[in-house]
Amino acid sequence: MVSQSKAVLPVLQAGDASFETEFEKLIDRRGSQSDDVGRAVRKIIEQVREGGDEALRACIRKFDGVKGLGDLEVEPEEIEAAAEAIDPADRAALGKAAMRVREFHRKRIPSSWEMREEGGGSFGHRVRALQRVGIYVPGGKAVYPSSVIMNAIPASVVEVPEIVMATPPEADGSVRAEVLVAAKVAGVHRIFKMGGAHAIAALAYGTESVPRVDKVVGPGNVWVATAKTQVFGDVAIDGEAGPSEVVVIADSSATPSWVAADLISQAEHDELAQAILVTTTKGMATRVNEQLARQLPKLEREPIARTSLTERGAIVIAKNVEECVALANRYAPEHLMIASDDAEAISKGVTNAGAIFLGHYTPVAVGDYLAGPNHVLPTGGTARFSSPLGVDDFLKRTSITRFEAPKLRELGLEVMRLAEMEGLGGHGHSVDLRLQKIRRARREREAAREAELEL
Repeated sequence: MVSQSKAVLPVLQAGDASFETEFEKLIDRRGSQSDDVGRAVRKIIEQVREGGDEALRACIRKFDGVKGLGDLEVEPEEIEAAAEAIDPADRAALGKAAMRVREFHRKRIPSSWEMREEGGGSFGHRVRALQRVGIYVPGGKAVYPSSVIMNAIPASVVEVPEIVMATPPEADGSVRAEVLVAAKVAGVHRIFKMGGAHAIAALAYGTESVPRVDKVVGPGNVWVATAKTQVFGDVAIDGEAGPSEVVVIADSSATPSWVAADLISQAEHDELAQAILVTTTKGMATRVNEQLARQLPKLEREPIARTSLTERGAIVIAKNVEECVALANRYAPEHLMIASDDAEAISKGVTNAGAIFLGHYTPVAVGDYLAGPNHVLPTGGTARFSSPLGVDDFLKRTSITRFEAPKLRELGLEVMRLAEMEGLGGHGHSVDLRLQKIRRARREREAAREAELEL
């Protein structure tokens, strides 16, 4: 048995005097942006915005650690060479993931619509794809071809005319073959060798080589996240992507070794990732901690996962399943896994989660790679009001309204009254001028009919 002092995950008991304070610490995981990082990012953005390619190349040499960088853009020959170099089984796995994600996002694409009313009124929405979007794919501690697939395919499905990708190059100026192949199967049109805040700046404002985009999506480190918030307004963004997080609700039917593996699978992403188990039984908490102690030493990324679990994770013992769900809703996790024979029923009470994984045979890993739903999910508690990345993120809606004279005559006086209520006389006057013409035309028609009758 693992003692509490040696446990990988600290154990909290719901209802204890200190529980609310400790649980609030878990909920408050968004943190605050460093003033130093904010200032440094602002400087990088201005340098790239004003200096174009020259400044961008200087940033790539300095921050991406690349020497002797040739073209900023990946040439078609490099992509073809990557497709030849990659293991055929890996290429097939990427293709299958792309196919499943594409099919999921094709299920519901919003369309334009129009509605007509009597009297010559019509209104509706015209739906159009964004013209050019930027996909940011991180590098650094791991390689992420899955991020290429998840970010690019929704844009490809709605036929965004130009999908531009930025990713940090290797020290020799190359891009990992897996990432290039993923870009090919996902429908990316252009790929640029650049990472960090300078890549976000180049996408947001454009340079001589990099085209300016309408929206930037994709996860990244604190420099990328800060840059995205600073360019927002000049360009759209998908949101602030924080560290990975998972909450597992597990009852007595769960397998402790599987639960431990699911917690590790998200903790290994980053030291700042957060993995939390909420269970109704103390025995489950003990056995999961024992399994964590056994499994972590076998993990290649053990130092990262251990730091995440011990410093950011927890096991919460709740009095019943209803309290488990209530605590999960308060936390609003990116990933919520329900390890229970009654997972479907338990999920009915979930209101705040980016993605829900039901049952014992649905590890979060299947959603990370090829289940179909997008793995770009709201983090940091934003699942209370945000949704996974999807086709809607690459579309814009324009409302369309048309009034003929009879419809304006029907509703115009109410418009004028509402305008007067708000003290906006110009609004009412713009309607009144048209109503005057409608009334004059009506009087002229009536006079013409009376003249005909007198003949």
